[in-house]
Amino acid sequence: MNRVVKQHGFTLIELTLAMGFVAVLLIAIAMTVIQIGDIYNRGITLKDVNQAGRSITSELQRSIAGTTPFDADPGAGSHYISMKTKSTILTSYIKQDPVGGRLCLGQYSYIWNYGKALDDAAKMHDNSSLNAYASPNNGLQIRFVKVSDPGATYCADASKEIVFSDATELLDVGQHDLVIHNFKISTADSAFDATTEQRLYSIEFLLGTNNQSALTTDPDTEVIICRPPSDPLADPSYCSVVQFDIVARAGNAAK
Repeated sequence: MNRVVKQHGFTLIELTLAMGFVAVLLIAIAMTVIQIGDIYNRGITLKDVNQAGRSITSELQRSIAGTTPFDADPGAGSHYISMKTKSTILTSYIKQDPVGGRLCLGQYSYIWNYGKALDDAAKMHDNSSLNAYASPNNGLQIRFVKVSDPGATYCADASKEIVFSDATELLDVGQHDLVIHNFKISTADSAFDATTEQRLYSIEFLLGTNNQSALTTDPDTEVIICRPPSDPLADPSYCSVVQFDIVARAGNAAK
C-alpha cells in the first residue's frame, strides 16, 4: 500500500504578506539611515561655522587690542585724538557698502565681500564690483582676508586692489562655502575710559553657508536665515547661519 506524503508550502497570500513586511522594514531602515546622515551633515556644517566664527573673533579681538581707540563710524577716515599729546593720530578706517567692507586697524586690515555679492558676481562672471585681488590673481574671490597693511592704505583708497601675497584668507571655501552675510562694528561715548585711554567696541557679524536659494530674510528682524524645512527650497542638511556678537577693547598697546 502506497503512503501519500503531503507537502506544505506558502500560499500566495502568505508570500505577499511576507514580502510586504520585508519591504516596509527596508524602507524604515533606509529612512533611518537618511535621517542619521542629515543629522550628521547638519552637525558638521554647524561645527565648521562655529569654528570659523571663533577664529575670526580671536583675530579681530587681538588686532583691535593692539591699536589705539578709533572712530567706528564708516566715513572718509576715522581718527583718534591722543589724550596725552592732543595730536591727531590716524589709526583706523572702516569702509562698508552693500558689496562688502574694509576694516583697517594699523598693522593689519580685514577685507571682505558679502555672500550675496559673491553669488551675484559668480553668476555674471564679473568680479569688478567686488573687493578684488590685483592681477594676475583677480580671478580669485575674496571672502574674509587678513592683509598686512601698516599704513591703512586699503581703506585710504577703497578702490585699491589687494596684493595676493600680502593676504591670508580666513574663510576656507571648503565643502560648506562659508561667507560673511553681514558685519557691524560700533561703540558709544560711554565706552571710552579717558584715564586708561581704552575703548570698548561691539562687533556683530553673520556667518554661514552661501546657498542663496536656501536662504531668506526674517521679515521681523530683517536678518538672513535658513529657510524652514517645510519650504521646498530649504536645505536643512547643509544650510547654517550663525550670528556672532563679541566685545573687543582697544588701547592695550604699549605706549
